[in-house]
Amino acid sequence: MLYPLKFKPVYKDKIWGGQKIRTHLGLDFSPLPNCGELWALSGVSGCQTEIVNGFLAGNELNEILEIYMDELVGEKVFEKHQTEFPLLIKVIDANAYLSIQVHPDDKLAALRKIGSGKTEMWYILEAESGAELITGFNREMNASTYLDFFHQKRLKEILNVEKVKRDDLFFIPAGRVHALGPGILLAEIQQTSDTTYRIFDWDRVDSEGNPRDLHTDLALEAIDFNFPDSYRTHYRPIMNQSSPLVDCPYFTTDLLTFDRKMEKDYSILDSFVIYLGIEGKAIIRTDNDPVSIKPGEAILLPATIENTILEPDSTCKLLEVYIS
Repeated sequence: MLYPLKFKPVYKDKIWGGQKIRTHLGLDFSPLPNCGELWALSGVSGCQTEIVNGFLAGNELNEILEIYMDELVGEKVFEKHQTEFPLLIKVIDANAYLSIQVHPDDKLAALRKIGSGKTEMWYILEAESGAELITGFNREMNASTYLDFFHQKRLKEILNVEKVKRDDLFFIPAGRVHALGPGILLAEIQQTSDTTYRIFDWDRVDSEGNPRDLHTDLALEAIDFNFPDSYRTHYRPIMNQSSPLVDCPYFTTDLLTFDRKMEKDYSILDSFVIYLGIEGKAIIRTDNDPVSIKPGEAILLPATIENTILEPDSTCKLLEVYIS
């Protein structure tokens, strides 16, 4: 019988990474000097997360997906994605500006034979005073005007900058130009894709003194030049129940903020459910052995689990992620 699965994270050294995954989440990423990304749940080839509890311990995510198929992810999800797990769950620590970048959508990714596109969302866990990020443009834009600013090295003038604080939420659809700024720790929910087109990297060089590669032409075709009314995603947290954050074709994410026992019924949901710990600790109870969760940890509930009880040690916050 399948049961709630807990995973060993994958840690990523990044030129812009810092120490917050250790200092704020209490997770040890040694021997890396810094850590930019914690992959809490991943089916990406070569970077899969490994199960650490129960009789499936030692197996990687896609290995068990090949065995349990729709029992693990749900019938509709398996029919569409087959043996590739469709979501990648991360925690990101930006100690410096990330590159200004863009991700392809599904159509362009298929054309280039690089798997799926990459739509994502950011939930801000911690933000230092004055922290900011880039998302989209600050005016109506088209490819010609964009290239004019790009070639004149004036790209920053046309980018939209947002000041951020803890619990802010940003939805980043494929095609939106974006970059995280320093002083931000966040949770990221995204399609399973590691394709990034780097537009500008602040003239940084690698460990050997070479400029980092840019993907100017590849990025241009991927950019969505639409100009939305707002780049922030607004939500209303409700205590002791699921509060909707993002609902898109690739994932649905809710916020669970609770200080007492919660009972969850997933019997009508034809999907797995992922819990990502973001504040406090809790025990997850099903018909199997209980599983604990704390900030930075991901728990995968197979689609065959219909009822779950969450017991917090005090006030607890989890992101609840599934495909609707």
